[in-house]
Amino acid sequence: MDTKIIVKSKVWLEDHQGRIIFGLGRMRILRAIERCGSLNAAAKHLKMSYRAVWGKIKVTEAALGRPLLVKSQGGSTGGGSILTPYAHTLMERYLALSRLIDTQADHLFESGFLDPQ
Repeated sequence: MDTKIIVKSKVWLEDHQGRIIFGLGRMRILRAIERCGSLNAAAKHLKMSYRAVWGKIKVTEAALGRPLLVKSQGGSTGGGSILTPYAHTLMERYLALSRLIDTQADHLFESGFLDPQ
């Protein structure tokens, strides 16, 4: 029986009060907004309420002091949202950090973490 053990980790950013300001959930939200073109469509796609999606975006924007979305008002053509360049940079840097941490955790684990000394 193969009982290979692997290490897993999650990375997220918190503010000084311990509130999550960015992680995999926020990443999924931004990707859904990018794909769907609006907060409302992204919320439906993610099976979340509009209020929950908007609230998470607002918390992140407030904590970082930068907008993540450029929003256009509704009307006859409907509203929409696109990601700011900062949002794209945040996503890229988050993924890079997450990959780095995973790689380092794998190296530490494979170097004998479970071996008795």
